[in-house]
Amino acid sequence: MSLSKTLLLALFLLYLSHFTTGKKPNTSSSSTDLVRTSCVHASYPTICVRTLSSYSGSAINTPQDLAQAAVKVSLSRAQKASDFLSELKVQSKREKGALSDCVEQMGDSMDELSKTLSELKHLSKGNAFKWQMSNLETWVSAALTNEDTCIDGFKEIDGKLRSDVKRKITNVARVTSNALYLINRLDDSRNKIATHP
Repeated sequence: MSLSKTLLLALFLLYLSHFTTGKKPNTSSSSTDLVRTSCVHASYPTICVRTLSSYSGSAINTPQDLAQAAVKVSLSRAQKASDFLSELKVQSKREKGALSDCVEQMGDSMDELSKTLSELKHLSKGNAFKWQMSNLETWVSAALTNEDTCIDGFKEIDGKLRSDVKRKITNVARVTSNALYLINRLDDSRNKIATHP
C-alpha cells in the first residue's frame, strides 16, 4: 500500500473514531448561543451575557431556564449586597436610618425574587400563564423599586458610604433589570406561538 493511501486511511479512521466515541454533543455551545441571542436587547447586555454565560447552576436549555438563572443571579447578588450592608459601620443617625431602611428594602427585594423563582419553576401551559406572568413581572418590578429606593435613601449622605452602597445596589439592580427583560421575553415568545400556530 502506498504512503498516500495509508495516510488517507489513517485520517479516515481518525475521522470515524471522532464520531463513534459515544460522547454527548456539546450543549454548552447551544446554551451560550441562547444566552447571547437572548441578552442582545437586555437593558445591560454585556452584564447579561457575562453573568449568565458563567452561570454554574443547572443547565440552561430553554428561555425559561435562562429566566430562572437570571433570577437566581439577581437573588444571589441581592443577598451579597444585603450581607455587605449589614456589616457596614456607620456613625451618624442619618446614615444609620438610611442603612437600616436599605437593609429592609433588600430583604423585601429578596422576598420578591424568591417568589418569582418559585413561580418560574411551575409555569403553566394553560390559561393560568397570563396570571403567572403578571405576578412575575409585578414581583421583579417591585424588587427593582426596592433597590432604587435604597439608593435614593443615600442621596443626602456624602462620601465613601454613599458610593459603596450605590455601587453594590446598582449591581443588583442591573442584573434584576436583565431578569425582568428575560421574563418578559417568555411572555413575548408565548404570544408568538399562540398567534402563529
